[in-house]
Amino acid sequence: DITKPFYMDTTEVTVGQFKKFLKSTDYPFDGGLWTKVYEVSPTGKHPMVYVSWFDAQAYCEWAGKRLPTEAEWEFAARGGLVGKEFPWGDDESVAREYANYAGIGGKDQWEGWPSGGTAPVGSFKPNGYGLFDMVGNVFELCAEKGVLRGGSWLNGANLLRVDDRDFINPTVAGSSSGFRCVSGL
Repeated sequence: DITKPFYMDTTEVTVGQFKKFLKSTDYPFDGGLWTKVYEVSPTGKHPMVYVSWFDAQAYCEWAGKRLPTEAEWEFAARGGLVGKEFPWGDDESVAREYANYAGIGGKDQWEGWPSGGTAPVGSFKPNGYGLFDMVGNVFELCAEKGVLRGGSWLNGANLLRVDDRDFINPTVAGSSSGFRCVSGL
């Protein structure tokens, strides 16, 4: 349950933001991962990928924020809509206007491995709260260890449902996992 108001970042944490974090701290990040990051997220405006739950936690703490709880994430993803399947409503056919996901036809302009990649954050329409990429682009890590929400660029539209959830070992850093931060008001 959500007991206090919170502010959620409008976009996922980008490669550029994560690099600033690494430059200003001595956080141990595997430099060998950058080649893989750039295959999927080639610029500073793309979402950071190949981050573990622990990496995301460290970034949020550095930024004076935290990862969202699942309840906060789902509340924010709904964008004010109640009982709808997707952040924009129930019509799956308009998903390509709001999300970067597998099989979006001509709108899949993003280069990367193996068939596409992430989109620069904010490339699609926001939800009712003005939040971008709440579904699609990258799965978002939550405060609960290993919980992922929102589907990614590798998934079909079926995983863009607001109530869909997935799990990853908190030490694993994958090509479709990223995060965004929240803070109190």
